[in-house]
Amino acid sequence: MPTTKSLIVAMAFSLAMVSGCNNAQQAASSPAQPAQPSNESFQDFGNYEVHYNALRTDTLTPDIARSFGIQRSTNRVLLNVTALKKTAEHASRQPVDATVQIDAYNLNGQLKNIEMRRVSEGDAIYYIGEVSISGSEILVFDISVTPTGETTPLKVKLKREFFTN
Repeated sequence: MPTTKSLIVAMAFSLAMVSGCNNAQQAASSPAQPAQPSNESFQDFGNYEVHYNALRTDTLTPDIARSFGIQRSTNRVLLNVTALKKTAEHASRQPVDATVQIDAYNLNGQLKNIEMRRVSEGDAIYYIGEVSISGSEILVFDISVTPTGETTPLKVKLKREFFTN
């Protein structure tokens, strides 16, 4: 099974490829797409941070996708969410268990079913889920994370445009 570091590296690389480049086939068959603004990938809540990312699943390597039971496809998006608790001096952060709830929808208001599942590797804890897309679609993820032992959810919104080939 790949390490957390290998998954994070693969996801970061994949995100860079998805947001920064169109493949040659798409570029040849359609006009250039406007550059996507860089979005924050985490939000600070004082004692906690919530990290999040979304990318097309076909950008994952086959080994990574297989080891995490993720279906690789141009019309599937993976959402990854992690909650980190800061230490007393905020010098380091530790992954924590949490309840993660997602409301996903496109700009037409169509709800997208996404079921998050907990993944742990060593000390790392994160939550992943997949959702389908069709054509060019902007998805909005309303992310609600309630760390274990807390009562108030930490809420963030991620909005990203995806293109199928």
